[in-house]
Amino acid sequence: MGRIRAAIPPYPDLLGGAALWGLMMMASAVTALFLRNRLETHHAIELAVLYFAGGLLSWPFMLPLARFFAHRRRIETRFAAFFVCLTAGTMLMTAFLFSMDYRYFYSRWHAPFGSLTWMFQFMVTGASSVYQFLVLGMRLFLPLGLVCLLATSYALARRMR
Repeated sequence: MGRIRAAIPPYPDLLGGAALWGLMMMASAVTALFLRNRLETHHAIELAVLYFAGGLLSWPFMLPLARFFAHRRRIETRFAAFFVCLTAGTMLMTAFLFSMDYRYFYSRWHAPFGSLTWMFQFMVTGASSVYQFLVLGMRLFLPLGLVCLLATSYALARRMR
């Protein structure tokens, strides 16, 4: 019971941390776009919002999970828990949001909802969007996202006893 109670973060950490983590992920994407092509893409704003939303929406789920695994552990284990949970959660949430945007775009050419063809199209569209995100979108987390991840994981590990 103590582990579950310790996993629940204070609300300022949960809400403020989510906004800050979202801003860091947005800054990471914008920095990577700037370094690659000087922001010369007409989707820069949409990508910034996508990465912000991915960070913002992943934080409230991953922070309690990481705190659960980090409870009463050594600092190295706490760091690893925060690092792995924030990495996986942020990537998964951003990939999910990208997939839903992708799905929304292609839905106008899909079969009616609930049909067997629609289910096949939904699965293939989802799989291809996740693959496209893994190939193209993951790079926008580097190099700044990794630095933010390391610093945030270290700060959270030191703060939690």
